[in-house]
Amino acid sequence: MHPIVELAKRAAEEYVRHGRVLEAPADPDGVLGRKAAVFVCVKTAGHLRGCIGTMAPMTENAAQETIRNAVAAVAEDPRFFPVGEAELRELEFTVDVLSTPEIVQSARHLDTRRYGVIVSKGGRRGVLLPDIEGVDTVEKQLEIAMTKAGIDPGEEGMTIERFEVERYR
Repeated sequence: MHPIVELAKRAAEEYVRHGRVLEAPADPDGVLGRKAAVFVCVKTAGHLRGCIGTMAPMTENAAQETIRNAVAAVAEDPRFFPVGEAELRELEFTVDVLSTPEIVQSARHLDTRRYGVIVSKGGRRGVLLPDIEGVDTVEKQLEIAMTKAGIDPGEEGMTIERFEVERYR
């Protein structure tokens, strides 16, 4: 198991079992030491159980970002009830470390397998990670991100950004 995934798993377990937030490792190196946005997704038997992340770094490094988002994924994802202790053995973790987003001028610069997307208009923003099962077209990817942002498909003036991820399982 990659160290960043192990950290996410330990952070989730510590929070669910004891209600405590795990301390970040001192002076982490490699990917854990970089300042980066991170998504932590949790599945049970292949089905999403929680997924929380940031589109820009909110903490000092990826280790802190991973801990923060792992706790939120198991306890605060509004789509699901909080994870219970009995579920911990069944959880599968994925940690995505995001590159810095870049604005694109059109959908032709997107690829659902390679790039995640951020769509925004006004104060509304929606994000979708790359390489999501069942999302095989750029149109579908944008539609889902727009729905998350509350942006109607016919609205003009939307900004599209793309980003890549380093995915760890």
